[in-house]
Amino acid sequence: MEITDEKIFKIALFTALIGIVGLLIFAGSVESKELKIKEIGKSMIGEKIAITGVLESVKSSSSGKSYFLSVNDGTGRINVVVFESSFLKFQNNGIDISSYVGEKVKVFGSVSEYNSAIELILDGSNSIKIIS
Repeated sequence: MEITDEKIFKIALFTALIGIVGLLIFAGSVESKELKIKEIGKSMIGEKIAITGVLESVKSSSSGKSYFLSVNDGTGRINVVVFESSFLKFQNNGIDISSYVGEKVKVFGSVSEYNSAIELILDGSNSIKIIS
């Protein structure tokens, strides 16, 4: 059996398609790792994580284009940044994020650093959920 360029191309194409289908199937099952706030450090900047804690406050920035949620899980407190685009989605869906104050929430976001403080950037308007 002779191996030709056409056969190599077909094998490579088939292998690539199987890989892409596998990625699509398993991409939905990849979850952010859930951490305690005290476990979050500068070495994790850029990672997507989840935290669970009580939403203590919601404040807007001086420009009014972003919002800061203070979340406390008993091991520490962290600011969660919500940019205007995500906040507008909350409003468009009839959700008043201020009504979450005092509630236990699960937050998904990316670890970031601003002015030497670790913070979490909210992934989107569906990245915060009230937990009972």
